[in-house]
Amino acid sequence: MNRPHPSRAEPSADGADLRVACGDCSLNALCLPVGIASEDLAELDQIIRRRRPIARGDHLFVCGDRFRSIYAVRSGSLKTYRMTEDGREQVTGFFLPGEIVGFDAIGHGEHRCAARALETAGVCEIPFEELEMLGERIPSLPKQMLRIMSREMHDDHLLLMLLGKRTADERLAAFLVSLSQRFGARGYSASEFNLSMSRVDIGNYLGLAVETVSRLFGRLQEQGILEVRHRLVRLLSPAHLRALAGVATGPYN
Repeated sequence: MNRPHPSRAEPSADGADLRVACGDCSLNALCLPVGIASEDLAELDQIIRRRRPIARGDHLFVCGDRFRSIYAVRSGSLKTYRMTEDGREQVTGFFLPGEIVGFDAIGHGEHRCAARALETAGVCEIPFEELEMLGERIPSLPKQMLRIMSREMHDDHLLLMLLGKRTADERLAAFLVSLSQRFGARGYSASEFNLSMSRVDIGNYLGLAVETVSRLFGRLQEQGILEVRHRLVRLLSPAHLRALAGVATGPYN
């Protein structure tokens, strides 16, 4: 049975979820501990810092911050963005539970984008130097990092495709299919989920005007492909949405 959409499973106010170890985390099949023996997992757990929840609108890091750690999203969601030369915000990605934020800073030694919570978010901070030292003793750790970084490169390539030759309808459909499959992989409902990002953020990410995004949502609703109530989206015909996006049945990300 699928879990409810993630907005109904936010961290508890008393911070009890801070004590959840990697071995007990429901996201451990999507995060760094994949394939690690129990004794090695205990070592990894020792270096991870479980931060208190980040309030909606607060930053995890900002552009120019020194790179020290990567961050695994435990609950909630975040967006990353950069500021353009003319002072506008350019959204570069959305991160859901089980996804890693901060890889982009490894090569530069500082963050080239900012990360802000779209809703109350819990993250696990993983100090990179300690992770590298641990990786010398646990070969599966570097392999898992490469796998995750490869997935990010794939997502970047996908974004270029979305912003390239596809129509506005195809861009939004592909974005919703991607979210559906990412939520499904995390044990949430793949057919009913909340959009933690605003229409403005979606349009910014896809290179569309916010009016276009709203019009497209309305059109998809009129066609019976989905139902929208505020930020709650129900996919009524996932097959039609995939066809519109040009995506085959199966993993999208």
